[in-house]
Amino acid sequence: MIKKSIKSFLKSIRDLGKQPPKRSYELITQINQTNMEYVTLGRTGLRVSVMGLGGGGYSKIGQSTGKSQAESTYLIRTALDFGINLFDTAEDYNTEQIIGKAIKEIKREDVVLSTKKKVLNQDRLITGKELVKEVEKSLRKLQTDHVDIYNFHGVTINQYDYVLTELAPVLFKMRDAGKIRFIGITEAFVKEPSHQMLQRAVEDDCWDTIMIGFNILNQSAQKLVLPQATTKNIGVLSMFAVRRALSSATNLKKAIIKLQQMGYAELETLNVEKPLDFLFDEGGSKNITDAAYRFCRHQLGVDVVLFGTGNIEHLAANVTSLLQPPLSDKDLLKLKELFADVDNFTGHEKV
Repeated sequence: MIKKSIKSFLKSIRDLGKQPPKRSYELITQINQTNMEYVTLGRTGLRVSVMGLGGGGYSKIGQSTGKSQAESTYLIRTALDFGINLFDTAEDYNTEQIIGKAIKEIKREDVVLSTKKKVLNQDRLITGKELVKEVEKSLRKLQTDHVDIYNFHGVTINQYDYVLTELAPVLFKMRDAGKIRFIGITEAFVKEPSHQMLQRAVEDDCWDTIMIGFNILNQSAQKLVLPQATTKNIGVLSMFAVRRALSSATNLKKAIIKLQQMGYAELETLNVEKPLDFLFDEGGSKNITDAAYRFCRHQLGVDVVLFGTGNIEHLAANVTSLLQPPLSDKDLLKLKELFADVDNFTGHEKV
């Protein structure tokens, strides 16, 4: 306990020296010139920004990269100033409390809060009573009396029946009590890159939203999940737009080599040094990350593209990319020809 207290004290001292910087003229100008776009999130009727700030990922809004809580709060407030109104977190991200504090002074109706809970506790599935406690805990951390979207987090096909029959009814009751507005389910994309669970989930009528893995390298959701979700007016939040493989030219090269080794014939003759340079022709994308976000943003059936960051410059760049026009029809056709058959690669793999 003493050691923990000392560590907490030392961290608080360090945080005093990590106050958020003053906004640059360039950032202020970009915020003022940004016209955020909004969509209706499926059957929920919620009016949400076309992009959402995630509290997980590599950075956890800066908490995994050494940022102070003040700096993370500054990041969230900057996202709000850009017009982002959807914030997604989860019980195991340890960022609910930071988001709750950051939006405390904002009108509750101006923010859409999404959080999640994994259904597996070590080696067993959680009970309904445990789920109720977790929802209540999230509400306290977020400093709110209700959450807009509560999701079952990273559900696999083997867990789905239990979630549907044993846990979902618990959330239905909490929804009726006003503590949850809408109920969602998110897939374990790394484990199920061909969306086995979500293919099953969109057959049922109880999910208001789904969270799906989708990117340039794995477009399988286009045919396996998105048409059904659109038909049922299920709100769709897209994740894994960038991750590791599409974060840099170097990582993209490694990913393409890996896919070639996996035997995808369409990729065998691709120049690994410049595999997707056709995207950067005059009037095209600035870089692979820009192209990746634009690809997901304008995919038919996708409502919101989620991204995570702990860096203000990265936040600003992502906002810019996600508000750009779609990729050209020619580029989209080429990407489909190259990657349409890929359904066992996520872009998150270490290569």
